[in-house]
Amino acid sequence: MTDLVTLAELGGPLAAIGGAAYARHAHPAAYWSTVGLPVSVVRLMASYSSTMDACGLTVAPSRLRALAVKATTRREVRPVPPRRGMIRPTTTGLRLRLRLAPGQEPADVAASAERLRHAWGVHAVYVRDVKPGVVELRLVGFDVLRKVRMPRRIDGGLLRVPVALRQDATAFVRDYRAVPHELVLGATLSGKSMYLRNLLTGLAAQPVVLVGIDCKRGVELAPFAARLSALATDPEQAAELLPVLVKEMEDRYDLIKARQGIAPGTPDESITSDIWGLPEGERPAPIVLFIDEVAELFLIATRKEEERRDEMVTQLIRLAQLGRAAGIYLEVCGQRFGAELGKGATMLRAQLSGRVCHRVNDEASAKMALGDIAPEAVGAACAIAAELPGLAVVGDTSGGWSRIRTPYMTLADAAVTCRETAHLAPDVPALVPFRPYVPPVPVTVAEPVATPRPVTD
Repeated sequence: MTDLVTLAELGGPLAAIGGAAYARHAHPAAYWSTVGLPVSVVRLMASYSSTMDACGLTVAPSRLRALAVKATTRREVRPVPPRRGMIRPTTTGLRLRLRLAPGQEPADVAASAERLRHAWGVHAVYVRDVKPGVVELRLVGFDVLRKVRMPRRIDGGLLRVPVALRQDATAFVRDYRAVPHELVLGATLSGKSMYLRNLLTGLAAQPVVLVGIDCKRGVELAPFAARLSALATDPEQAAELLPVLVKEMEDRYDLIKARQGIAPGTPDESITSDIWGLPEGERPAPIVLFIDEVAELFLIATRKEEERRDEMVTQLIRLAQLGRAAGIYLEVCGQRFGAELGKGATMLRAQLSGRVCHRVNDEASAKMALGDIAPEAVGAACAIAAELPGLAVVGDTSGGWSRIRTPYMTLADAAVTCRETAHLAPDVPALVPFRPYVPPVPVTVAEPVATPRPVTD
C-alpha cells in the first residue's frame, strides 16, 4: 500500500517532466514562453554580476564610487559590470541593452557570447552595436531555423523582400537598392529553388518587371509565367533576350542624360546618378533578371556556340557593371560557378556582391560563393546537413555572414500568387516579343440542380 501511494505521488511530477520534455522538442516556441523564458530571466538576474566578472567584462570602479562603498558599507570594493538595461522578452528569446564601461568595446562582449549562452541557458547569444557605448544582446531561446516562422512585423518596401529567417530570429530582407546583384549557389535538393520561389512571389506584388532565363526548358520559372514580362527557356532565346536588356539599359541612360543636362557623348561609366533621381512620372520601372542554372549559358559544344557564349557573357557583365544605375538587377542561380566554366565567369562573379550558399557537394563550391568575401563562412556552408533543405549561409562584401533558412512554400501557392498579381506587371514594349504564353485557367461550370415543382392544391 505504501508503495502504491509513493508511485501515485511521483506520477504527477514525472508526467509534468515528460510533458515539458515533449513540448521542448515538438513545440519549442510554446516551451520557451511557458518554461524557458522565466527560468532564463531568473538565471540572468541572479548571476549577472558574477557572469560578467567570469567573462572579463568588468572594470575597476571609479575612485569616487570606491570611497563611497568603503564609507557606507565597509565591504570589499568589487569590479563593476556593464550597466544593464530593461529585459525585453520576445517570442523567441530575450533582448537587453548594455552600457559599456570606459575602455570596453563591442568586440569584447561578442567574444564572450558563447560563455554567456552557457551561463544563462539559452540557445545562442548575438551582439549588435546600437550606438557608441551601447550594445544590444539578443538571446535566442531555441533553434529558430529548425521550424521557420517569419516575424509578424517586417519593414518592407519597394525592392525589399523578406525572403528568409536569420539564426538570430530576425528576417533576412533581400534589398536590391543596397545589394544590386546576388549569386545563389546550391546542390540539388538544397533549397535553392525554394529561395527563388519566395523571392519571386515577394516581388510579384510590387511594380517590378520580372524577367527570367531558365535553360532547363523553363521547368523552374514556367509556373510563374503569368507574372513574368519575358522568359527565355534555352540558350538561343537567351542570346536574343540579353541584347534587348542591354539596349533598354542604354535607353535609360539616355533618359538620365536628357533629364539632368548631361552631354549626349558622355560615356555611361561616367554617369554617377541613377533612375531614382528622376521624377516619379518619368521613372521607368525597375527590372529584376532571374537566371536559373547559369552554367548552361557557358557550356558549348561547337565553335558557333562559343561565339554565342562570349556575346552572352559580355552582355551579362555589362548588365552587372552598369545595370544598377539603370534599375536593372541580377539574381544568378546555379550549382557551381567558377573559372572552369570559361572566359568571363570570374569577372561576372566579382560583380555579384550578394552571396547565398546552400548545401554544396564540395568545399570548392563553397569557396566560389563565399571565399572571396567571407572566408570564415566557408566552413559553415560545408557543415550544412542534407536533412535541412533551405538552410544557407549568406554573406556580403563587408565580411559579415549569418545562417538563414527559407520558409516552405508550395509551387502551387507560388503559381497562384503570380496569377493573382499578373496585372501588376509594368509594360515594357521592348520585352513584348519575349512574353511567355500563359494558358487560360479552365472555368468549371456547376451543373444546375433540378428544383421540384411547387405543390398546388
